[in-house]
Amino acid sequence: MRPHTARRGALSRALPRLLGSLLLVTAAGISSACAAPEASAAGGAPAASEPRPLGQIVPAPVSVRPGGSPYALTPATAIRVDGSSGEVRRIGEYLAGVLRPSTGYALPVTDRSGPGGIRLRLGSADTSLGAEGYTLTSGRGSVTITARKPAGLFHGVQTLRQLLPDRIERDSVQKGPWKVAGGTVTDAPRYGYRGVMLDVSRHFFSVAEVKRYIDQVALYKINTFHIHLSDDQGWRIAVDSWPNLATYGGSTEVGGGPGGYYTKSQYKEIVRYAASRYLEVVPEIDMPGHTNAALASYAELNCDGVAPPLYTGIKVGFSSLCAAKDVTYRFIDDVIGEVAALTPGRYLHIGGDEAHSTSHEDYARIMERAQAAVGRHGKTVMGWHQLTGASPVKGAVAQYWGYDKTSAADRQQVVDAAKNGTRLVLSPADRVYLDMKYTADTVLGLKWAGLVEVQRSYDWDPAAYLTGAPADSVLGVEAPIWAETLTDSDDIDAMAFPRLPGAAELGWSPAETHDWDTYKLRLAALGPRFTAMGIDYYRSPQVPWPAEPAED
Repeated sequence: MRPHTARRGALSRALPRLLGSLLLVTAAGISSACAAPEASAAGGAPAASEPRPLGQIVPAPVSVRPGGSPYALTPATAIRVDGSSGEVRRIGEYLAGVLRPSTGYALPVTDRSGPGGIRLRLGSADTSLGAEGYTLTSGRGSVTITARKPAGLFHGVQTLRQLLPDRIERDSVQKGPWKVAGGTVTDAPRYGYRGVMLDVSRHFFSVAEVKRYIDQVALYKINTFHIHLSDDQGWRIAVDSWPNLATYGGSTEVGGGPGGYYTKSQYKEIVRYAASRYLEVVPEIDMPGHTNAALASYAELNCDGVAPPLYTGIKVGFSSLCAAKDVTYRFIDDVIGEVAALTPGRYLHIGGDEAHSTSHEDYARIMERAQAAVGRHGKTVMGWHQLTGASPVKGAVAQYWGYDKTSAADRQQVVDAAKNGTRLVLSPADRVYLDMKYTADTVLGLKWAGLVEVQRSYDWDPAAYLTGAPADSVLGVEAPIWAETLTDSDDIDAMAFPRLPGAAELGWSPAETHDWDTYKLRLAALGPRFTAMGIDYYRSPQVPWPAEPAED
């Protein structure tokens, strides 16, 4: 495991660790009728030679039919791919890259047909699988993953990873056996939008750190990566027409550190890497507030023509673009145009939250022009739910981040917009903001939305969260992580895990599987896998984590 920073080590000491017996989740607990998994009374971790039950995965699958002999990887195992698709071969190579370091096996990827091995196939006739569903069938001679589209194969590969022993995630050769329980998993997502957001503006994260987080979330079938590229504390994307945004506006961060920004080439590398893990990138350029880095970079963007100093604190609501100046709209169009050209995905996020220094009239004017720019450059508008206080364009997506203290009037404003066709992504701050403290003793994070332990983060229903909103207005769930107090990957690990898998399950799994008492057992079983992946997670006392062997 990587060494901790002093701040990260302090968090580890401050957070409680519960060592208890692991109650296995049996595959029989998830039936073809989508019932929740049932806990086994066996107690203790499974013997090394015993395969993990088919139902013991996160997110919970739609249907599990256990039975038959397990499949075992051996030195002779090959990964057989659909020869008609280069994309399937790339998924096969990705799987081989995961499995080779820990097994030590060659695991050749081949398009030659054969009776055994791991088989990845496109062409399922099951229309219920959609673009992201899959079927995984395991038996004595083979494991076969079948899907209608490549994304489904990739998600099936993530299920296969979780069905193998935890040590499959290590980067050095481990002892086998490598068994997969016999039976069939049939699976498809509840919602089409299942996202995470990483704030790289308050503290800057390198391309390598961003890729690491993408790899982590892909295991839980997340399909959207929202990256918060601009804020008061830093501008993180190069814009050729306004170069000072990155070189000057990106030169600091919270606490006065050196900051940083992504060149266009680096941003495209993030987009490419996310796409290789079947995540769509949603870039965010926040406006009209959260703009001090831009205002400091160009004096003409300020109503008084005077650039403010760079900002390294964490207060919000004090900055605003100038609605009265034509240059503001040239700036917005230029930036949106350049970012849109770099981004193949559907959405471009224009922020819109906490514009406390902008009058309602000015807010509405700026957001109207910004939405028009997004459409002009071929993207669909996303914005924080305050966008519904202006006039969302047809097809716009509002991201709801309210919490228990959000007023009824604000909630109703969002509901009314949804009734008028605005689509919703749900990110309630007191549920899935991954930077909220777990307990009062948590070192990292903030607590303005309350303390968010693991059960609270998991135990809510997206379909019922905003009373009155049409069910079909909810596109899905996104778990943001803001970086006021987070400086590196270790900090991200501590705050995202173990809450992130629960958010992923809310987006993927059928409503019928939602049950804290059974989910916490499947989550507990992920603990050794987190460790094998180098993730020093928060050992919530609400979860019966298994005892893990001491690290060498």
